[in-house]
Amino acid sequence: MDERDVRLLRAIADLGTGSPEALHEETDIPVSTIHYRLNNLRDEGVITNDLYDLDLEAVGLGVTVFVEILADLDERDVVESDILAIEGVTQLFSTMGETDFIAIARLPDADQVGRLIDDFEHVPRVERTNSTFVIDAIHEDARALGSYELETLLDALVDE
Repeated sequence: MDERDVRLLRAIADLGTGSPEALHEETDIPVSTIHYRLNNLRDEGVITNDLYDLDLEAVGLGVTVFVEILADLDERDVVESDILAIEGVTQLFSTMGETDFIAIARLPDADQVGRLIDDFEHVPRVERTNSTFVIDAIHEDARALGSYELETLLDALVDE
C-alpha cells in the first residue's frame, strides 16, 4: 500500500462510506483514481465487502456477552465449528493465556444469556467457560482505522 491507499482507507473509516465522490471530497484524490484503487484493494483482499455496518442495538441485539472458553483442543477445528454454531456468537478469537478462545455474542435480551451459557456447556470439548455481561458499551467502532492518527497509519502501513 502507498500513502493514497492509506488515506482512502482512513477516509472510508471516518466517513462510513466507500462512495468515490465522498472520498474525493475528503481526500482530494481524483474520482477515477479512487475507483481504480478501491478495485485494487478489493483484489488484494484489503477491502472484503461493500456491506453497510449495522447498529446492533438499534436492530434489537443490544446485549453483549464475552465468553472465555477453555477447551480440549485435540480436534480444534471441531471445537471452533461447534462454538460458531451457537446462536448469537458473532466473533470468535483464538487466544494465548488462561483461556483458549474468547467469543463475543450479541443477544436480543438478558433472558437469552442463560440459553447462551447452556449452549456452551453442551459443546462436548468445552471444559469451562467464564462469561462477562457487558452493562454499557463505552465505545464501539467497527472501523479500527478510525482509532489511529493518519500519520501513525502512514508510518506503519505505507510500503517503503
